[in-house]
Amino acid sequence: MTPVILLAAEKESAEVTDWAARVGWVVGLALFVALVYWLMREGWKWRGTLQGDLPELPGAPSEPGEAKLTMTGRYHGSTTAGQWLDRIVAHGLGTRSRVELTLTDAGLDVVRPGATDFFVPAAALREARLDKGIAGKVLTEGGLLVVTWAHGERLIDSGFRSDHAAEHTEWADAINSMIKTSTTEGAER
Repeated sequence: MTPVILLAAEKESAEVTDWAARVGWVVGLALFVALVYWLMREGWKWRGTLQGDLPELPGAPSEPGEAKLTMTGRYHGSTTAGQWLDRIVAHGLGTRSRVELTLTDAGLDVVRPGATDFFVPAAALREARLDKGIAGKVLTEGGLLVVTWAHGERLIDSGFRSDHAAEHTEWADAINSMIKTSTTEGAER
């Protein structure tokens, strides 16, 4: 009879879940995530304040001329030229969006549904190249069309990715040809 009593004494009931501790951990984690999100948002606003000296973005002229090239794709942001991690957020330049680009003799028209549109006059264009990354976005080599342009006292790199990546080379060549033509004409005068 003793063995039966020993077996019954060794059995224990299942552990009961401590709901108060679990709820406490979930609430603590939610507060931590909210704090991190708030800090990121404040950092974004602070960066915009630091870049407050950047002039307003130019709008498209009423008569931009005939379109040389058009492209649809994604706008991945703008950075200080040559510093691919120094994102510019002032005036909505840090907002990623869909984009419709149009290159005319007057310049580059950047139409962004849901974000601020802007226009880069032909005289402000400095270079176009194929690259692999810009702040927050890294692609394969040549997967990004980066256009360098002057705005106020700054040189800015803006990154675009076409829906058809094969168009990038044609765009870079057309913009660079346009820049070379305008600088050659300016030197002859």
